Amino acid sequence: MEFDVVIVGAGPSGLSTACKLMQLAQEKEQELMVCVVEKGSEVGAHILSGAVFEPRALNELFPDWQEKGAPLNTKVTGDDIYLLNGDESAIKLPGFGVPKTMHNNGNYIASMGNMCRWLAEQAESLGVEIFPGFPAQEVIYHDDGSVAGILTGDMGLDTEGNQKDSFVPGMELRAKYTVFAEGCRGHLGKELIGKFALDANKSPQHYGIGFKEIWDIDPDKHQEGLVVHTAGWPLDKETGGGGYLYHAENNQVFVGMIIDLNYSNPHLSPFDEFQRYKHHPKIAQYLSDGKRVSYGARALAKGGFNSLPKMTMPGALLVGCDAGTINFAKIKGNHTAMKSGMLAAETIFQALVSGDEGGKDLIDFTEKFKQSWLYDELYNTRNFGPAMHKFGTFWGGAFNTIDQNFFGGKLPVNFKDESLDHEQLKTAAECAVIQYPKPDNKLSFDKLTSVFLSNTNHEEEQPCHLKLADSSIPISVNLPKYAEPAQRYCPAGVYEVESTEDGDKFVINAQNCVHCKTCDIKDPSQNITWVTPEGAGGPNYPNM
Repeated sequence: MEFDVVIVGAGPSGLSTACKLMQLAQEKEQELMVCVVEKGSEVGAHILSGAVFEPRALNELFPDWQEKGAPLNTKVTGDDIYLLNGDESAIKLPGFGVPKTMHNNGNYIASMGNMCRWLAEQAESLGVEIFPGFPAQEVIYHDDGSVAGILTGDMGLDTEGNQKDSFVPGMELRAKYTVFAEGCRGHLGKELIGKFALDANKSPQHYGIGFKEIWDIDPDKHQEGLVVHTAGWPLDKETGGGGYLYHAENNQVFVGMIIDLNYSNPHLSPFDEFQRYKHHPKIAQYLSDGKRVSYGARALAKGGFNSLPKMTMPGALLVGCDAGTINFAKIKGNHTAMKSGMLAAETIFQALVSGDEGGKDLIDFTEKFKQSWLYDELYNTRNFGPAMHKFGTFWGGAFNTIDQNFFGGKLPVNFKDESLDHEQLKTAAECAVIQYPKPDNKLSFDKLTSVFLSNTNHEEEQPCHLKLADSSIPISVNLPKYAEPAQRYCPAGVYEVESTEDGDKFVINAQNCVHCKTCDIKDPSQNITWVTPEGAGGPNYPNM
């Protein structure tokens, strides 16, 4: 199948690209064929975000979004930020002691899954074709090396890769230009960054793992519109990150935690740190006697401006979290992802209406990006993450408050973090074993119970989508050196070490995978590669 533009991923950036392209085509009365492929069973099924949503890009894309019924119903009414300095105590930070980027006046507490479903409706009404359940598995290249489109995955293969009776071959979707909007650590984006050296002379990308649960709580405890952020406990001084609790509509709260993936202790379990977090009185006061209704986890790219790769290559563009456009100083990436997609759409449309037949490196995008508020926003927060890594949570936070509140991010310094997250683990022998309390099944829960709430499902008889470059490394290297940290950094119980009569065995429970990509990022041997499973596999998040 041939299109003018193929977009990989129906998240905020991909759908914004599609909508903007068709808006421009209608304005100029140009015919344009645009399709979006999405690996989830439906649009929104794989979307997980906090989320406090800044409507700046949406205001540009759909100025009448309120009349069109966009699901933004809960305006932020209050901002509370606490430093948790133990499992019982907390210090509330005054507004002037918090970077301006953390203030949320005019923003909304939202489900980005539902927001993407709404964006998909707008895209389809504009004439975009959307194919959910079709993961982009491979990049197609022209003979000259430029991107020609994508190949969707075969369906109906057994674990050995043999065709079953239900076999359906993948489709070639060819396009003049292909936009990769897969989200953080997209496996095709990762390939393209390497192939075209898009990250040359850039700082390495840095990552966190983000958790989210939705709870129904007692209406008497609910404060619709209240945003709570925390730093400190349960994380130690060597581990970056923080927690959040957002009071959404319908007596629900969104509670979660982000943990930087540059942590050093291989015994640390991000999942269990999050479960501990909910026992702090500042959080437990809202959750007690409530009911957990959903769970999910997803990696996020938090390197910021200094880690942004070149976003264009012959025949293709990289947008949103696939490129790492999140503004971590705001803990927000949806509005920036949307704007990057809109800029990509403007660039591609200008090329197509000029008679471009595709395959070019649309470097005009770079100039558009530099002239946009997106560039200014990311540039002015370039020091935020590196300062935290360099000086720690307290002093790094103090620097960021001064930099943002008094200088607008324009201090004449440029801190860089050139370390690689997966290289930061110390050996197991160097680090203290962390004893996590057993879950009480009231506030804290185990991994498998949690995965059940994510509605994760994969066809069991299919090739494993978690590829080991060397199957011996988990037992021969990672186990003796790091106590095989995959058992702990995975938030879904995918990886286990089993003791058998023949010795230790590394087990991959791929059917549990929630597609967070943490293993692809944090494995100290860089031995695991995440690729797309069979169509529609993975979580099915209803309102995340």
